Amino acid sequence: MRIVWCTGVVEGVVLEERRPETPAEANGSHAVFVLIGKQLKLLREKAELNQREFGQLAGYGPDLISAIERGVRTPRPEFLRRADKILKADGLFTDVIPEVEEAMAKARTRHPEWYRNYAAMEAEAVELHHYSNHAVQGLLQTEAHARVVFAKRRPFLSEETIEKRVADRLSRQQVFERWPPPIVSYVLEEVVLDRPIGGRQVHAEQLRHLLEVGSMKNVEIQVMPTRLEEHPNLDSAFNLLVPKGQAQVAYTEAQSHPRLITDREEVRKIADRYGIMRAMALSPVESRSLIAKKLEEL
Repeated sequence: MRIVWCTGVVEGVVLEERRPETPAEANGSHAVFVLIGKQLKLLREKAELNQREFGQLAGYGPDLISAIERGVRTPRPEFLRRADKILKADGLFTDVIPEVEEAMAKARTRHPEWYRNYAAMEAEAVELHHYSNHAVQGLLQTEAHARVVFAKRRPFLSEETIEKRVADRLSRQQVFERWPPPIVSYVLEEVVLDRPIGGRQVHAEQLRHLLEVGSMKNVEIQVMPTRLEEHPNLDSAFNLLVPKGQAQVAYTEAQSHPRLITDREEVRKIADRYGIMRAMALSPVESRSLIAKKLEEL
């Protein structure tokens, strides 16, 4: 079976390909997260902590703190508990955990209609594997990098749509905060590290973020050196994921045309190519050293 895309779980049917739609509008639950973000910023500044300092105490990166304070990232219950303790909020954050959980449960996904099924599987996947050949994969992008990517799209997107797309992309990155954590791996073509999308400052921030994510115990990032003459996949980028309780699937996207692949033999072939590519790429340690070197050279 090959599913080009679907809006529901359909067995044994080839469905017609669909073009992307605009993002679904966020529902009223977003206001809850905006309010929490404002309170967090107020107490953090009162404690005379910048976002990086507070993030170090809480065990999160400054990008995440910034996103939560602006209401574009959902604060997880464990984050709220740590924030309450660090900022001595006397229950201000822990008391709203039930409301946050309710808002999260009721909130409709903000992803574009055509992407929703994949996003739902990604959020609960036990394994995620990615090959990127021309761009930093969405789960690895910083907010600034993502904003530039969407702003440069043609035809142009409205400012409102850009902000929604950026928020959607950041919300997907909560997959790294789950427990138990999923097994995640990346093979990035070296050229992905060399294109300074957004300029020097944005690119430097992106490289630092790759080093930060790559240091997580459940994540391995490997670089495919440009000096290699060839490898098994001189084709498009792809994702492989193992949904919870289901067989592995693959996902590709070319010129905004998504394709979810569930045929076991086709998925096996893609997974086989990915395995060979991981063996040919630099090791995670070597890849980290290369990324750090490129950051120093900026």
